[in-house]
Amino acid sequence: MTTDKRMVAFGKRVREVRKSKGISQEKLAEMAGIDRSYMGNIERGEKNITLKKTYEICDALQIDIKILI
Repeated sequence: MTTDKRMVAFGKRVREVRKSKGISQEKLAEMAGIDRSYMGNIERGEKNITLKKTYEICDALQIDIKILI
């Protein structure tokens, strides 16, 4: 399976924002209502997530979706 470069870039951006806010991956997953292992998949660009999940991550990070895209 080939990973889409856009998914990898999105996941990298999620990780950058999360780390800049001093939030652990586990804590962000909890805040967004996402399983921790699934959050890891998102950050590695291995999952093509729904728009709803994207907004849940943005809400947890308290950022506008434009920051991640």
